[in-house]
Amino acid sequence: MITRDLGLVDFQPTFEAMQQFTAQRDENSQDELWLLEHSSVFTQGLNGKAEHIFDTQHIPVIKTDRGGQVTYHGPGQLIAYTLFDLKRLNIGVRAMVSHLENSVIVLLEDLGVKAQARSDAPGVYVDNCKIASLGLRVKRGFCYHGLSLNIDMDLMPFSYINPCGLVGMEMIDLKGLAIEITMQQAKQQFVSVLKAQMQLK
Repeated sequence: MITRDLGLVDFQPTFEAMQQFTAQRDENSQDELWLLEHSSVFTQGLNGKAEHIFDTQHIPVIKTDRGGQVTYHGPGQLIAYTLFDLKRLNIGVRAMVSHLENSVIVLLEDLGVKAQARSDAPGVYVDNCKIASLGLRVKRGFCYHGLSLNIDMDLMPFSYINPCGLVGMEMIDLKGLAIEITMQQAKQQFVSVLKAQMQLK
């Protein structure tokens, strides 16, 4: 697996780069993990409903081809895009979601935070508040998009939407849980736990 740290990037060109990578890859292509932060943006999933967005506050809304509803991305949020060959890994999309959720749960546990997944709504939750969101797309067995984990960010834009279509869902970040961790540390720890969870090299 190749890990790339892209820094702070806009969503649209990154989205297009993921689509292009996935369209051009074959069974011999190495899997890639892209770690990054996005400039402020709302992204709307394939099943996204307009009523879940109350007020954009001039933040752009971009339609994507991942599953799920609307979410917010902004600086201080760790994005991990998993460009993986699920056929080669011999797993389905549900297992991929579980691997990502469990990786975040283990990462948070290592930081002293008890978190859990929910069967009715993908993501990771701490005391009924959401700290990580997931959305994937699979084409020809190749997976892209991934997860976002709130580290230290402005959470206000989440109040302009129903995050992931969940009415009244409160979003939190590690900073709000009094966990001090840099983005670089969070990236390193995530790579470590994901590799362990999925037995990747």
